[in-house]
Amino acid sequence: MMCLRLKIALALAFSVGSLYPACSQANSQEEAAAYAQAGQKALAAGHYPEAQQNFEQLAKLEPNIAEVHATLAAIYFKQREYELSVREVRTAQKLKPSLPRLDSLLGLSLSELGQFQEALPHLEKGFKQTADSNTQRMCGLQLLRAYSGLGRDSDAVETALALNKLYPNDPEVLYHTGRIYGNFAYIVMEKLHDEAPNSIWMLQAQGEANESQKDYDAAIIAFNHVLVLDPHRPGIHYRLGRVYLTRLRESQKPEDRESARKEFQAELEIDPGNGNAAYELAKMAADDNNLEEARKQFEAVIARFPDFEQALVGLGGVYLQSQAGAQAVAPLQRATKLDANDEVAWYRLAQAERAAGNREGAQKALETFRTLHASSSEAHKPPADEVTPQQLDPGAQP
Repeated sequence: MMCLRLKIALALAFSVGSLYPACSQANSQEEAAAYAQAGQKALAAGHYPEAQQNFEQLAKLEPNIAEVHATLAAIYFKQREYELSVREVRTAQKLKPSLPRLDSLLGLSLSELGQFQEALPHLEKGFKQTADSNTQRMCGLQLLRAYSGLGRDSDAVETALALNKLYPNDPEVLYHTGRIYGNFAYIVMEKLHDEAPNSIWMLQAQGEANESQKDYDAAIIAFNHVLVLDPHRPGIHYRLGRVYLTRLRESQKPEDRESARKEFQAELEIDPGNGNAAYELAKMAADDNNLEEARKQFEAVIARFPDFEQALVGLGGVYLQSQAGAQAVAPLQRATKLDANDEVAWYRLAQAERAAGNREGAQKALETFRTLHASSSEAHKPPADEVTPQQLDPGAQP
């Protein structure tokens, strides 16, 4: 699954700065002192093969110094000689059980050898108890590998969640945790298929999978099959409406838009509290230039869901189109507080502030819009499976 590269391998063993004095006191032979000094110099320069040679010779001369074996273990790990690393860790632990951080290095080495069951207690201790961030990160990543190898998928997901919380912007962590989530989702869906292949839940999962793969015809068939089994199931008409709207962008067929409208209306008949469906109908009314109807619908949505950011932006747009720019200020200001990265909200706020005679506010909003617009190649928008996002008005200029 992964091959970890140790940036500072020796951090898992100990500080080698005092090794030379220890060897000198234990054995005054100049040969041992020379190997110790040369080995530390090679380590400091990152010349691991040279360091390995020197410490191997030193271990022969000073076989009872635990720190020498611990250093060799870290070097072997860096060189991907994991069996030798395990051997040296165990030798060091026998000589000095109190030597710190060797448990983590042992767990990492055993995991690289595929000995996951034996590695687990060492990795778990390193991940949950160590104060060293680099060691904790490496142990966490190897735990993902060990849990997956042992078929403990739930534990792998739990560890992945913890890693994402600790290292939210780490590309390697994001890659491996993403694979864990994807694998777990696949396993769960396979179990659903095995346990209930013809159930509503399986059909709904198939519809969502087809939708994500842009197989819109198959998604529509699956969602409609759900409604055959349960005509009053909440959320399904809404999903159908979203599929029709998505397909509309490719087909450009007016009937897809009309089908979407009917599905959103059907959703509200089943679930009057579905704010997303109400929002979509309000947006469609605004797109049709039916401003009075759009205003009423957006206001109704916001009355029920005051923090519905996209609805606030939509209402602001309707006020602007209705030549009631001053009324647009309040909902648009609230929208920018809810999502400070929504460039559509900032652009419309600039227009609203200008209409209200607030030049300073208009300029500030416009500058924020320009900054956001220049910093991203795509317009800001909410998750694709949530609602249809508001778009910049035709002719909008940065």
